[in-house]
Amino acid sequence: MDKFYKKKQGEQYIFALALGLVISLIMVIWIVVIILSRGLGFFWPGEIVHITTKDDRQYLGELWTEETRKEHTDSGIVKINNTQLKTGNRDVYGIDFVWINNATIKSSDKPEFAVVFERKEYGNAYGYISSVQIGDSNYTYSEEKIISIAKKAFDSAQKNHENLLDIQEQINDLLAPLTRIQREISLLEFKQNMLTPAEKKELEILKSKAVTLEQSISAPYQKLTDKLAEYTEIDRKINFTLSLADDRAVDLKASKIVRFYLPNQMNVFSKSVHYISKLWELVSAEPRESNTEGGIFPAIFGTVLMVILMSIAVVPLGVMVAIYLNEYAHQGVIIRAIRMAISNLAGVPSIVFGIFGLGFFIYYFGGSIDQMFFSDKLPEPTFGTGGILWASLTLALLTLPVVVVATEEGLLAVPRANKEGALALGATQWQMIRKIVLPNAMPGILTGIILAVSRGAGEVAPLMITGVVKLAPAMPFDLTFPFFHLDRKFMHLGFHIYDVGFQSPNVEAAKPMVYLTALLLIAIVVALNLLAIFLRNQLRKKLKTSAF
Repeated sequence: MDKFYKKKQGEQYIFALALGLVISLIMVIWIVVIILSRGLGFFWPGEIVHITTKDDRQYLGELWTEETRKEHTDSGIVKINNTQLKTGNRDVYGIDFVWINNATIKSSDKPEFAVVFERKEYGNAYGYISSVQIGDSNYTYSEEKIISIAKKAFDSAQKNHENLLDIQEQINDLLAPLTRIQREISLLEFKQNMLTPAEKKELEILKSKAVTLEQSISAPYQKLTDKLAEYTEIDRKINFTLSLADDRAVDLKASKIVRFYLPNQMNVFSKSVHYISKLWELVSAEPRESNTEGGIFPAIFGTVLMVILMSIAVVPLGVMVAIYLNEYAHQGVIIRAIRMAISNLAGVPSIVFGIFGLGFFIYYFGGSIDQMFFSDKLPEPTFGTGGILWASLTLALLTLPVVVVATEEGLLAVPRANKEGALALGATQWQMIRKIVLPNAMPGILTGIILAVSRGAGEVAPLMITGVVKLAPAMPFDLTFPFFHLDRKFMHLGFHIYDVGFQSPNVEAAKPMVYLTALLLIAIVVALNLLAIFLRNQLRKKLKTSAF
């Protein structure tokens, strides 16, 4: 009898549900722990090891990992211990990592003056500074003194490089008006014999303007180019000579170096400062080395802006659809079919939404905008190509069913007595919805936003054909009017993970960046969700009658 009672109450199903929930939580925690352990430790400066093998081969690099593998031999199973060393110097060796059999190691030490150079190209360089060139002088001193001179030379090179970039920017600003006029001239000349009399007259005016502008900017342009040549010459004459483990000498241009440090001389405090500076670089700087090094700020900014634009588009539309279906539409076969269609939309593969966005938003809608408002720039498209606006609208359609269903649940949770009381007091249908229904359903609407943000932030497939790129030349927001440039392509953390993890030419070196990007994507989604949950909880306190 007791067994029959338990079966009738469904206790075994409750236990299975609880077990599934526990397993899911363990899997999520396990994934997060893996991401944290393999991502956050990447920026901690590792010690540099100089290894000499029994065949007198020399290796210098950062101790990366160790592994033990088993090999089957005639005498049985043998355990082989290997050490992976990050040797860097990709421009010299062609690889970043090397595996060394521990049984072949003759000696291993941690040289005090081993230097790590983080470069803008070819990854890290490991070696010993043998000489420093500053101008026409070449300095070769003791190891301790040469490090001090190298630091001064590096600081000087960085300041000179900043001046050089500033001059280049001034030259670009000076030439920008002339470049625009020359572009308009090229577009008109492209038509050749099809020019109208008005266009021919405009072409002559533009050519006259170009000549006048060239004459007016020639003097300041010459002055800037002279300064540029001066800074370029200084930049060319600040170099380091690096001695590698195998005694090869490599010349490094100081302006191509991001930073250099001696990890074997660093204490815990200096390593912590280095670690914090690297974390700040990750979230504030632009990427380099095919996105495997540097920062990912453009991807962070693009992800957050896309989610905000998606929310702005999907929330009003989803709420209006839910209000119509619940408060205005006559409940019948057609409305049930519409609800079924909305629910089925949630199961459509995301790439299908991407194809729809490409065809409708980009080719049809964006192409029409170009024809009406940007015809002077054709055949170069403005809105008729992928951009953050079209990607956001595509994801808005993707997450629309989530918002509609969650909002409907919130609307149904509003007590019927409250609605009837408002109508009985003389309120119109819209007044009742605005004053009674929407405030009480707001927690449910915020639940829909939470689910939509979680779904939209992690999607990649639709973005690949609606505007996301590996490296965006400019961000969708800058200080140039109109400030928001929604036609521009953008970077996204999800696509960054795919690109670095599967398209990188150096997968082994890119692994830590994959984990770090995944960690940041999780952090952004959690932060946005926590904000929505906080707002929902605040509304719960105010609206005691809400079921959410």
